[in-house]
Amino acid sequence: MRVVIAEDNALLREGLVLLLTSAGHEVAGVAATGPEILPLLLEQRPDVAVLDVRLPPGFRDEGLRAALAARAELPDLPVLVLSQYVEETYATELLGGGARGVGYLLKDRVGRVDEFLDALDRVAAGGTALDPEVVTELMARRRDDPLDSLTPRERECLALMAQGHDNATIARSMVVTERAVHKHVGNVFAKLALPQSDSGHRRVLAVLAYLDA
Repeated sequence: MRVVIAEDNALLREGLVLLLTSAGHEVAGVAATGPEILPLLLEQRPDVAVLDVRLPPGFRDEGLRAALAARAELPDLPVLVLSQYVEETYATELLGGGARGVGYLLKDRVGRVDEFLDALDRVAAGGTALDPEVVTELMARRRDDPLDSLTPRERECLALMAQGHDNATIARSMVVTERAVHKHVGNVFAKLALPQSDSGHRRVLAVLAYLDA
């Protein structure tokens, strides 16, 4: 897998390069500022881009803006965004419009190597990878609504669905059978009036659309 990295922190940037190359991936290019990103992505056309949200010169949303601009030029470009904190506005903007191949992780997740590499693989394959804390923030905004009708296990299942996990992974996380997960998923979709779907990606997008409504 060919990856482009945009991160201004030299230690984290080099750590990402080492982590990805050790996992057998090729780092096609690195950027340290916002203006460097789009030309680099258009030149290299990587399999996935890993971008920090806040980059020089303004340290506001340069990475996100570059990601959105790159996806306008390269609609199928998978993008995994890293952030120091949960920033709901950035997550919502990146995930809007039925986007495929997008992820939003907190930087602390990079230290959990297996989780980070799994999220990168999901995003590169066109799926979705949301940090659990981002999902929690989105769910917390939906109060006094049909979410209140979900049982604790159904809410746990919903959170794992929104992170982009399939039924088998959800079953392992919840320590239940896949049949039980299938039942939980059905209950969640029925209570939230979401369309049933056999596609994992469409299922995640439906959940995210609901949480962001």
